[in-house]
Amino acid sequence: MTEVMKPTIHRVMHEIKRRRLEVLRVVDLTPRMRRITLGGPELAGFISLGTDDHVKLLFPQNAEQAAALDTLVLGAGKDSGPLPEMRDYTPRRYDLDAMELDIDFVLHGDGPASTWAEQARPGQYLHIGGPRGSMIVPDIFDSYLLIGDETALPAIARRLEGLAANRRALVIIEIENGKEQQVLESPAEVSVIWVLREGGKDHLLSTVRQVQVPTGSLYAWVATESKVSRQIRRVLLDEHGLDDQFVKTVGYWKLGDSDEE
Repeated sequence: MTEVMKPTIHRVMHEIKRRRLEVLRVVDLTPRMRRITLGGPELAGFISLGTDDHVKLLFPQNAEQAAALDTLVLGAGKDSGPLPEMRDYTPRRYDLDAMELDIDFVLHGDGPASTWAEQARPGQYLHIGGPRGSMIVPDIFDSYLLIGDETALPAIARRLEGLAANRRALVIIEIENGKEQQVLESPAEVSVIWVLREGGKDHLLSTVRQVQVPTGSLYAWVATESKVSRQIRRVLLDEHGLDDQFVKTVGYWKLGDSDEE
């Protein structure tokens, strides 16, 4: 009798390819979140299998860095020429039939990514690289607990859109104020708690402490400021008793950095 292998969480690696893409559209989703749609023939073959994948966005800061982009070999370090500023961003959506890639930017007025996004117009170009790999989390859980701030919204939205109708998801998202709320689509049964940053410091952490965790087999995913992500992980493990192997926490940015995803 042939044994059927149960899907498991696993990583898939991809060829790292640099692409020069054109800005096709610029749309403001909220006052602080801007979606930029990129496209062009070099998007052919793009692949992003994980909902929290990352691509490198390249932002040259001078003429020398800009000139080196066309020959830049990602991963080769300074041996490939002058390195531009690079930032990691989650592919929000990609459509190879339409040859389009959506990237959502938080506009916070500082850093090369936010500065570029604030002035981006159709017809401009942006170089990207990757993803280097994808962490595949099959939809094998009864419930999902997704926690983050604005920088995590693209990954959270992708995860929700891919869930089956018989799943449950509890989403806790910290945003600046009520104007930053977005509509999150999903076939699953989804409850969303919007935590307003203007409500006070550590409000996200206290909300996680007080929440009732969904029942059944559970996968938890957390992405916010590095220190806060570590604190939330301890709460999920020590206070809510979640299974360590099914809790993924990452720091998407560090307090004091000049750019956020």
